[in-house]
Amino acid sequence: MGRGLRRGEKKVSVCGRVLVENRIRYLAVWPLGGILRVLFSYTANSDTMYAVVEIAGTQVAVAPKQTLRVPLLEQKAGETVEFTNILLASDNGKVTVGAPFVKGSVKATVNGEVRGEKVLVFHKKRRKGYQKLNGHRQSYTSITITDIKI
Repeated sequence: MGRGLRRGEKKVSVCGRVLVENRIRYLAVWPLGGILRVLFSYTANSDTMYAVVEIAGTQVAVAPKQTLRVPLLEQKAGETVEFTNILLASDNGKVTVGAPFVKGSVKATVNGEVRGEKVLVFHKKRRKGYQKLNGHRQSYTSITITDIKI
C-alpha cells in the first residue's frame, strides 16, 4: 500500500494560511514525489467561527449549522455527540492551532445513517476464465454541528 521515502524526501506536512478577498483559506499538504497533495482545505469568512476536528480518525473542517457525512459512529439518530479533538479553531478571526489539540468541544446532533456510492470490485485471472464482480457500499453517519466552544 504505502511506499518508503525516496532519497532526499522528508515526511512532513505543511499547514498554510492564505488570505484571499477577506476570506482565510487553510491548507494542509503532503509532499508526494515532488507534488503537493492537499489533505484538506477550508475557506471561511474571517468573522465566522469554525474548527478542524478529528472525527473517527479523519480530519473534518466544521462550522455551526453545517451538515456533513462522517465515518460510521455508534450513536443513534437524534442523539448528541461531543468531539474534543480540535486541531485548529477560529473564533471571529482569532485562529488557534493546537499542539496537539485545542481545549474546547464541538457538539453535533446525529441525523442518521447514510450509505455512500457503490464501489465495484472486479477480480480476474487472465487466461483462466476466472472473473468475479463484487460490490460494496460504505456506511456513514450524517451529523449536524450545533455548537463550537473554544
